[in-house]
Order: sequence, then C-alpha cells, then structure tokens
Amino acid sequence: MFMDSLMLGSLTYYRKFLHRTLFNPHRMAASPSAFAQRDLPLPNSQLHKLPTVGHAMAGVMAGATVSFIAAPVEHIKARLQIQYSSVKSERLYKGPIDCLRKIYRFHGLSGLYHGLSATLLFRSFFFFWWGSYDIFTRLLSEKTSLSAPAINFWAGGLSAQVFWLTSYPSDVVKQRIMTDPLAGGLGDGVRRFPNWRSAATAVYKENGLKGYWRGFVPCFLRAFPANAMALVAFEGVMRALP
Repeated sequence: MFMDSLMLGSLTYYRKFLHRTLFNPHRMAASPSAFAQRDLPLPNSQLHKLPTVGHAMAGVMAGATVSFIAAPVEHIKARLQIQYSSVKSERLYKGPIDCLRKIYRFHGLSGLYHGLSATLLFRSFFFFWWGSYDIFTRLLSEKTSLSAPAINFWAGGLSAQVFWLTSYPSDVVKQRIMTDPLAGGLGDGVRRFPNWRSAATAVYKENGLKGYWRGFVPCFLRAFPANAMALVAFEGVMRALP
C-alpha cells in the first residue's frame, strides 16, 4: 500500500512537472523554486494535454523513485518465500524483522539493497504501463460512451497486461538475484550471480527461453483485476479531491 501510494503520488508529480517544462510549448525560464511549489494535481482534462510519451516518461521516473523503497521490501519478501522447511527451527529467518536484522548485521545497507539495479531495470518498464494507460484512456474516451470509472477500469487492467507482457522476463531475473545467497557471515550458501547478466544467463541455461516466462499465467491473470480496481480507486479519489 505504501509503495503504491508513493508510486502514484510521484507519477502525478512527474506528470505535472513534464507538462509544465519539457512538454509546455509556452514555457518560460523559471527558477527551481517555481517547480518546488505545492500545487493541486492536474485534472484529467489537463493531463490529456501531456503527450503519451510524457506519461510514459513520468512512469519511468515514478518507477525509479519507488524502487528505493521497493528493493529492500521485495528483497526480504523473496528470501522469506524460499524458506520451504515446515520446521521453523530449520529456517534461517524467523520473519521479516529477523531477516532485516540479520542481513543488515552481516552485509549492512548494501545487503538490504541487494538487487536494487535489477529493481530499477524492472520498474523502467513502467514506460509501457503508463504510456499504454494513456493510449487506452484516450481511445475509450473517444470511441465509447463509457463512464469515467469504467474507462479507468478497462484502461487500468489492459495497461497492466501490457506492462507484464513487456517486463516479466526482467522480473524473473530480479527474483533470481534477490534469492541468491549473500554468503559471508550470514552462512546462507555460496553466491552464484555477481551481476544481472550472470543471473539472466543462468535462467536461459536451465530452461531456455521458457525459463523467462515461468509463472507468467497466474501473474497475468491477477494483473488485470488488481490493477483495474486500483486505478478506479485512484482516479476516483483524484476526481473527488477539492
């Protein structure tokens, strides 16, 4: 919830920033403080003046922003998910707090942020999510008589499908990196992947191209309803704000 709030909030800010600067044909030189002023979010009518590539760029910027929160959270989650022993005493980590403490004790802050570069790469595919969301929103607004919430629902769900179709292989590699042993004093095994390329190569050697799409179907099926409803809620709240 916190990560999605940060992502959507920063997305709105970057949309406004790009709308007023890079994609404003009437822009004038302004001091940095002018862009730091707190303004109300742009209504949908003004956001549509931002070209699709502007929405896509804002998506990449928002993805990079939230990555610094998402990376350690997803790292800890990934390590807990691969503890398959039914006997709790045989598990390395008792829970998320214990996992955080142990990783920080033996590997410091860099250990917690293990996989940050892979997270940044994965979330750069927000380019396709928010770019396609704008395209679907425009098409549904122009070609149908659907209500605003219905447009948000279908545009949100379809754009999420586009995102996962383009980003899923990078997510598979990211998970490999985040579940790779950290070694050292943690005593969790021998590290296998020194970089992103080595992890991507290992996936291909083990399962070929299909290895990059392992688990895709349930992820793809979940993406539509989850993101469709999230965008309905987000856009609805934005419209309701004074």
